[in-house]
Amino acid sequence: MLTPGELSHSALPETDPGSRLQNLYRLGQAIHFTGVSRILRSLLKSHTNLRLRTKLLLSLVLSTTALTCATLLVVRHSAQAQVQRQIEQDARNAFLTIQAVQHQREMMLSHKADLLATLAYLRDGDPTTIQDASQDPWQSGDCDLFALADRKGKIIALHTTSSRLSVTDAEKLFRRTLKEDSGAGWWFGGRRLFQVVLQPYYEDEPRKSRLLGTVIVGRELDVRGASDLGRISSSHLVLRYGDDLVMSTFAPAKEEELERQLRDRPAREEVQIGNERFFASSLALASGTEPALNLTVLKSYDEATASLRRLNHLLVGLGLAAVLGGGVLVFVISDRSTRPLAYLAEGVRALEQGDFTYPLKSHGGDEIAHVTRAFEDMRSTLQRNEVQRQQHEIQRQQLEGQRQQLEGQLRQAQKMDAMGRLAGGVAHDFNNLLTVIKGNSSLLVERLQSDDRLLGCTRQIESAADRAASLTRQLLAFCRMQVLQPKILDLNMLVSEMCKLLRRLIREDIAFNFHAGESLGRVKADPGQIEQVIMNLAVNAGDAMPAGGSLTIETRNVAVDEQFALARPPILPGQYVLLAVTDIGHGMDAETKARIFEPFFTTKEQGKGTGLGLATVYGIVKQSGGCVWVESEPEKGARFEVYLPRVDEAVEAAASDEMAAAPARQRKTVLIAEDEEAVRELASEFIESAGYTVLTAKDGTEALAIAEQSDEPIHLLLTDVVMPKMRGPELAKRLKGLRNSMRVVYMSGYLEYNRGNEDFLEEGFFLQKPFSRDTLVRKVGEALRNNSPAKSANHSIPS
Repeated sequence: MLTPGELSHSALPETDPGSRLQNLYRLGQAIHFTGVSRILRSLLKSHTNLRLRTKLLLSLVLSTTALTCATLLVVRHSAQAQVQRQIEQDARNAFLTIQAVQHQREMMLSHKADLLATLAYLRDGDPTTIQDASQDPWQSGDCDLFALADRKGKIIALHTTSSRLSVTDAEKLFRRTLKEDSGAGWWFGGRRLFQVVLQPYYEDEPRKSRLLGTVIVGRELDVRGASDLGRISSSHLVLRYGDDLVMSTFAPAKEEELERQLRDRPAREEVQIGNERFFASSLALASGTEPALNLTVLKSYDEATASLRRLNHLLVGLGLAAVLGGGVLVFVISDRSTRPLAYLAEGVRALEQGDFTYPLKSHGGDEIAHVTRAFEDMRSTLQRNEVQRQQHEIQRQQLEGQRQQLEGQLRQAQKMDAMGRLAGGVAHDFNNLLTVIKGNSSLLVERLQSDDRLLGCTRQIESAADRAASLTRQLLAFCRMQVLQPKILDLNMLVSEMCKLLRRLIREDIAFNFHAGESLGRVKADPGQIEQVIMNLAVNAGDAMPAGGSLTIETRNVAVDEQFALARPPILPGQYVLLAVTDIGHGMDAETKARIFEPFFTTKEQGKGTGLGLATVYGIVKQSGGCVWVESEPEKGARFEVYLPRVDEAVEAAASDEMAAAPARQRKTVLIAEDEEAVRELASEFIESAGYTVLTAKDGTEALAIAEQSDEPIHLLLTDVVMPKMRGPELAKRLKGLRNSMRVVYMSGYLEYNRGNEDFLEEGFFLQKPFSRDTLVRKVGEALRNNSPAKSANHSIPS
């Protein structure tokens, strides 16, 4: 909370125009407040001058005071006796007040003890009753000591807010209290003072036939509590245990002097502490105990003598009424006039300390009353503004937290997108190289004799190319440029078919479970890629449990509302099918969880992981229109949730793969457009070996020129998607305009167009690099035999 003195210095950042206006408004209020303060201080100064003038008037007539000295001495003696009686009465009243407070606290402790005794009876004296009661806020409120004693007087359970009171000391204090035959008393042990209440409980409570135990409930009286009693009784308190001072309401420096005086003369009634005299009266809190516990109440003489001095002044005024009549009248008038001003000054000081609730008195219609009411209005306005400022600050902090969260999500998305673009570009160029390596190695394998020594080396080259192609496919899957064959799937059926493979793949010390959801909805995705997702998640879960554990896969329908979507960004509200993989492995911290989908990031040892497993999962799910959510904490396992959009379509029947086309009955002409010379020559050799006539072009412009100049029919265009001068989709469209019956096969290491992109012909086929001769020849034959790709299980363009 801001004090009025701080209002001109507090400001929000200057970048906020609303904050600048608010600062100007608050500054104006501060100036207004400063002006009012100056008026009040000037009035107070005037009030001080009036009091000085009154004293000056009194000093002029001091010579006449000798006539009343004798009278004043008599009256003073009588007044001192009255003050002494009043102090003694105040001390007795203080004792009564303290005893009333202590009795009230004793009643409260008795009620707590009665409840706790009932609970101990119900639990047959179980020591845990004390621990449970101490932890229950309804039981332990205002109580600092709980103890349970058996029938023999042995403490079997003890709980205090301070650990200084031992069980041994508690037993001694308990037995001493039992000897006093009192149900309440005071315990002093471990430098702690407790007001305690004892509550025995019996086997037959109405008859009290057989004692089962005793419950002790106590409340500690500390320095703070003693200070509260001192304020209530308007006196200073001293607690002594024998000759030792336990606590007091005096400062530590005065306690030493007080303890020395009380030790020398414990029964004295007057104590001098510094320059202040006190009347001392003592009372034994615990009777019959040695050493005794005494409470001493000290009432200050100075407060009483102050009233005595005021009485003397009044007598002087009465004696000199004739001389000082005018001065007294001025003094009375000024006092009555400035008293509201004093109240107002106290309100100003309270407001400077941040207290907006200090009561003000504004009676009448004079200037001070008007100023007081104006000050009240200004104080109310400042209080409302302070509340509004705090509310605005809370809202600003909430908005700032939301902004930081959104910025973090945006940075993560931009980082993943940039890494995806990088991976896609690398995969594109790498696929062209792999196409040449894989194709030529397969040609060498066919042409070498079985006993040739180079055959083994060539097969190793071919195998390495296959592994590199698999790595490239994982990169493409991460950057969502992988070619998919989406079908309507039943995830329960897909996972059930994979269970045998997963059980062989997972170690024997890991328990595998599959919980299939009932009435599970359908999803549209590539079954092979979804199998890859399940495989990667299962392998990752197995690696997270080196000492064994359990792995659970479950499926179910999920309806995502707005609240659920906000808790799991970037999922959107809708109907989904959930595929969850849960393990009880070592889990992940927040820093690791934020990077698990980055390519080549792995927590495994060097050489034991590529870091593409979860990146592949992320890319496949994203490309399939879903999202992945991860929940994990260190040493608490991990749960991967894959949300795939639910579709209302029937499951597609599996289509059988068609064999490669038989040799053409008549020769067909294929036009190849590829900017990479090695890939173009390899594709040409593959197609020529299948009996086709081949025309080649190094880019789209050359291919278009060949088609325009040739009178022979061109039955199929095999074109790369990304080429200089003219891209493959544009070339296919222009050639389709010239030769309507021509078939089109697109080939690329990846595609950057969405499925619905109009650049691609709907009847076109797609071939992904790297490809083998059989794959290329089969795709060409498939395109020439079918009228459209919908008639076969063709590859679709990825989204």
